[in-house]
Amino acid sequence: MKFAKLTASTLAIAAVSATAAVARDNIQVAGSSTVLPYASIVAEAFGANTDFPTPVVESGGSSAGLKRFCEGVGENTIDVANASRAIREKEIKACAENGVTDIIEVRIGYDGIVFASQADGPAYTAFTPSDIFNALAPKVVVDGELVGNPYTKWNEFNADLPDAEILAFIPGTKHGTREVFEEKVIAAGCEATGAHDAMIAAGMSEDDAEDACLMVRTDGRSVDIDGDYTETLASIDANAHGIGVFGLAFYENNTDKLKVATMSGVMPSTESIASGEYPVSRPLFFYVKKAHIGVIPGLKEYAQFFVADELAGPSGPLANYGLVSDPELAKTQQMVADEVVMGEGM
Repeated sequence: MKFAKLTASTLAIAAVSATAAVARDNIQVAGSSTVLPYASIVAEAFGANTDFPTPVVESGGSSAGLKRFCEGVGENTIDVANASRAIREKEIKACAENGVTDIIEVRIGYDGIVFASQADGPAYTAFTPSDIFNALAPKVVVDGELVGNPYTKWNEFNADLPDAEILAFIPGTKHGTREVFEEKVIAAGCEATGAHDAMIAAGMSEDDAEDACLMVRTDGRSVDIDGDYTETLASIDANAHGIGVFGLAFYENNTDKLKVATMSGVMPSTESIASGEYPVSRPLFFYVKKAHIGVIPGLKEYAQFFVADELAGPSGPLANYGLVSDPELAKTQQMVADEVVMGEGM
């Protein structure tokens, strides 16, 4: 991919020379495997088109990246955390306890969570949140009663699904994808099937029922993947009937290996996510340690470069890799320029 056509205004953002006297001059980034491909593209372009070194970008998951981000301030800590979910209150508190008090939240756009199987495997084309819940929950409603999950094949509860063994590879709990998967698929399926109401009727409190709705079966048919999407892809490659959960961008870069499923009758795409039609989408972020701006060379310039129209806009290279451009990108650009931290107004 070439970036020679980036405009002079974009490059002017990062024209400041690296003059700060510090032990390292590389920006250090870690976090979400979903944001990783976008951050890698930006880092490469930043290094190629400015006088700053190419940032070092690592993966590891949203929670792991934010944990490292919150370890403290100083050259031995990372500057940026990528996340496929918003930072949590307990993480903000952990940051503050370690001296990370001024955090700039940067929303880069939106991504969809998709369900995909082997390209030559069964065609899963009729998924709803209810189907995923019925397949993966430890207890489901059968004939009006809440019972231990008896299902071993998809077509046992939905005749439109294949006669295939249930085997799902889902994101582990440290991934931001897991939170969106739970909220927009599992919890929605729990409500739609009547399982939530059945739990309340059985004597559970509202809070306990909500927690129970998010549980997944432990008999080997639901498998947590703690690594990145390449590990999920390897699991799908090894299991002809397996279903995996991926970010849209990863799927679109592996269409030769994967076959995507619809959700509630909608095919996941940049267009269906941008319109709000596809039901399983989420915003993507990165977080910047304000205390490192002016200390680590190019940090603010990197943040501005990332959200410039020429990269993060609807016609930019990130869109070619599946990022759905944020309709409020101009507002984000201004917040970054003004170094607005969380909790401050514009």
